[in-house]
Order: sequence, then structure tokens, then C-alpha cells
Amino acid sequence: MSIPWIDADEPFPPVSTALANGLLAAGADLSTPRLLQAYQQGLFPWYNPGEPVLWWSPDPRAILRCDAFKLSKSLAKTCRRIARQEQDSNARWRITTDVDFLAVIQQCAAVRQYQEGTWISDEIIQAYYQLHLQKYAHSIEVWQDNQLVGGLYGVKIGRFFFGESMFSLVSDASKVALYYLTRCLLQLGIPYIDCQQETAHLLSLGAHTVPRSTFIELLQQYTSAPPTPWHVGQLSAQGQWIALQ
Repeated sequence: MSIPWIDADEPFPPVSTALANGLLAAGADLSTPRLLQAYQQGLFPWYNPGEPVLWWSPDPRAILRCDAFKLSKSLAKTCRRIARQEQDSNARWRITTDVDFLAVIQQCAAVRQYQEGTWISDEIIQAYYQLHLQKYAHSIEVWQDNQLVGGLYGVKIGRFFFGESMFSLVSDASKVALYYLTRCLLQLGIPYIDCQQETAHLLSLGAHTVPRSTFIELLQQYTSAPPTPWHVGQLSAQGQWIALQ
């Protein structure tokens, strides 16, 4: 079955017309207005370098309630150790937000390229960096001995966060980033993270799936809510911003 081609000035088709695998349309561009429109309608771009932009709306959809994050015993121990060092200027570990968004997305691309190939092309990097400059895309950084060893990035619209990708160069670094993200979002009154597609890894951390229709209802409720401010700086274990050491 063919999918519709959309030009830059054309609207997206209804998500109900997506194929069984979630593919809805091809074409358009990755401009900031187009990306914001896509996320608010439950779509995200996912395609290989050299292909046209492909737009997806899976059914069911994987989401994570921030207050349902599953903290394993080993991860809890790591997070407690990090928390004890928050006020120490010589701490080995530090968790920050938006300190180096570009490095995070580049590391996500590099790690995935090494493991399994990546859809995070230069085009994607530039598009999301523009979203970041306009205060829609954000990153969590995990630092060990002042080296970036893990992190994630995603998009915040209203009071909904859309997770995009994460990376880890040392054990549990991406899980630490996700845990701190959930604490931060709860402080901001943001209850959900869009995880896009179901994976065993995400399910182990507390994600679950909902019908696409339920996901769209959540989007309508939370993306239209008044946005809460996001800051640049160091995060505490409670998800609050603290002064950079």
C-alpha cells in the first residue's frame, strides 16, 4: 500500500490513516514549525540518511509515566551516590540540563552508528539544534570526572515531553539521565514522556503502551497546557535546578 507524499505547505493526513506499522506519510521538511506541528499531532520523523523524511504514528504508543520509573537496586545505589556529591565541587558525577545539547545529540548519533546504524543524520542534528535554540528541545547530560559519559535529548511542548534518543559510554549513564529527567519533569508538572516505540529496555524502566487514540487525548490535554520554564544548569536528585559548581 502506498503512502501519501506531502509538500512543505501541505498538512499531515489524519493519523488514523497510518499503515499498520505506523508509517503515515513522506515528504515535507524538518523546519521548526513542521516539527512542532508533527509532535502535537502524535507524529515523529524517522528515516535513514538519503531517504525522504518519513513520518510515523505507531499504534499502540509507548509512554512512561514519570512517577512510575522503575529504579533497580543497582541504579538506586548509583543515584544515591551521585546525590551525596551534589554540593561537592570535586564530585566525580554531575547531572546537568542544556549545558551541551549539541554534544549530546552528536553522541547519540555516534553511539547508534557504531551499534546498529543511525537515523540521526546531520539533517536531524541541525533541525533539533534549531528546536533547542528556540527552547523546545532539551538535553540531560551525565558527567563523570568532567567528561560527558551519558545523556538524552527530547522535545518539550506545553507540559508533555517527547523522548528522542539517549546514549551511554559507561554503565547505567543513560538510565541515570532518564531517572533525573523524570524527577525534573515532575517538578515542572509534566507527567508523561513519549517513548515512541515499545522496547524491552524501556519496559524494564517502567514504560507501557497505550492505544494511539489515548495517546492523542493525552497530547491534546498536555501540549496545550501553559508551558513551565526550563533552565540551564545542574540538577539535584529531586529534579530541582541548583547552581553549577
